[in-house]
Amino acid sequence: MISLNINGKTMAVDADADTPLLWVLRDELHMSGTKFGCGMALCGACTVHIDGQPTRACVMPASAAVGKKITTIEAIGNSAVGKRVQQAWAEIDVPQCGYCQSGQIMAATALLKAIPKPTDKDIDQAMSGNICRCGTYPRIRAAIHKAAGQA
Repeated sequence: MISLNINGKTMAVDADADTPLLWVLRDELHMSGTKFGCGMALCGACTVHIDGQPTRACVMPASAAVGKKITTIEAIGNSAVGKRVQQAWAEIDVPQCGYCQSGQIMAATALLKAIPKPTDKDIDQAMSGNICRCGTYPRIRAAIHKAAGQA
């Protein structure tokens, strides 16, 4: 058994220590908001926060998250910054297909917590590891500026 702190709750899961956190979240805990994209930490669809830092859940063994605070898309709106990001995403109508958007929101929230008033360069750098196949990058940038109170 592995005990994890997910979205402020302690959850015990029966999983091998090397099972990627992504699959523990999706298959064991039925939290489907975190998406599988590439399985190699290259696309960002699986982004969660580990102790506040954006982390790729597809390559992180569940055992490496023991004793850490895990936040998923299901709870990101519980923080003021996360809620502003989600509201800006809806107001700007960012998603097209939507598949990557949970990872995008997780990365954007981490950015705004670290840099409350980011420049375009800050946004480009922070979001560069999150791929959107639909190409909604201009709307993502606009939503981040809006969530930061800059739009």
